[in-house]
Amino acid sequence: MASPLRIMHISTRLILGGSQENTVLSCEGQADHGHAVSLVFGPIFGPEGSMLDRVKAHGGIEAIETPNMVRELAPLKDFRCGRELRAIIREWKPDVVHTHSSKAGILGRSAAWKEKVPCIVHTIHGLAFHPYMSKWRNAIYIASEKFAAKRCHVIACVADAMRDQALAKGIGKPSQYITVYSGMEVERYVKPAWERDRVRKELGLSGGDFVLGTVARLAELKGHDDLLDALEALMKARPTLKLMWVGDGWWADRLLGRVKDLGLADRVIATGLVPSEEIPKYLQAMDVLAHPSYREGLPRTVTQALLSATPVIAYDVDGTREVCLDGETGKLVKPGDLTMLREATEWMMEHPGKRQEMGRRGQELCKDRFAASRMVEHLESIYADVLEHPRKWAP
Repeated sequence: MASPLRIMHISTRLILGGSQENTVLSCEGQADHGHAVSLVFGPIFGPEGSMLDRVKAHGGIEAIETPNMVRELAPLKDFRCGRELRAIIREWKPDVVHTHSSKAGILGRSAAWKEKVPCIVHTIHGLAFHPYMSKWRNAIYIASEKFAAKRCHVIACVADAMRDQALAKGIGKPSQYITVYSGMEVERYVKPAWERDRVRKELGLSGGDFVLGTVARLAELKGHDDLLDALEALMKARPTLKLMWVGDGWWADRLLGRVKDLGLADRVIATGLVPSEEIPKYLQAMDVLAHPSYREGLPRTVTQALLSATPVIAYDVDGTREVCLDGETGKLVKPGDLTMLREATEWMMEHPGKRQEMGRRGQELCKDRFAASRMVEHLESIYADVLEHPRKWAP
């Protein structure tokens, strides 16, 4: 870019998660390019961890917490948050406001529009409305997204599927949408700092164990129950089959209690919450990543596994099929189909050469497409185009 910009990112929660990692990488890259960068976020709480320490450690990002930014529908807090965001924008005077996640996207775009910010961008990491939510909540979110789409210039999507689903609900105009694949710290996965055999030994795994792992919050719609339902009998019949659950969440106690009740406590390795920089360590120890999640944007954990040359079994939802190519980089399973989930696991166990080839193909597919530097450059080119050609991008 010709001159440094003042770029404000707004995100609902700064927990450990895919959209948050995407946002922080964007902030870091833009700050490293000489832009003034701020990150506005709501209160951080719960077992899912925080990325705030990383933001503060960077030194080039101004972290601003706003107390009324909450994930759930809360009319009074939402009203207060809207006023707080307007005040923050008015004081900070950004050239660009870039919002992330649904609540921050709705409130942030409205505030930025009212304050006449010259470039307003929103990234859809995953849509707030989905088939597993009540009709009235979906209706509220869809109406709110339609409102917010008229108050921003560009809607960036982490997958083409997000664009298609949003447009199908009448959200925004086709000309507003641009797919910007999520950036990853590619080298951490392609060239990990850990040796597979040593990590497996530390985890108490033998050379003959087959490890089916997940990297996800232990929470609703992430599919951990489906793994137990689909694989209980197979795990009891095949002692070498082990599960590894990387992550923590509100459902941890219930899920681990269920593991114990099924008599599988010695067959499930639960790491708890781990720092994001150590995710490659655990992916190295897996033979296959399982991601039976019922809703996603484009799941970062699937991309990260493939960057690690670890093949994937995943539910065929949203943007997952844009990286988990069925039969090429992994196996796609119909959501909730426990028979298909079990059969895909058995196939991976019985075809080691083919699954390793899937991992290698996945690594080649992802290592350039998902580089963080590529994402940052793409975003900066979008900002520049909006600022230079405002009429072209008028919503």
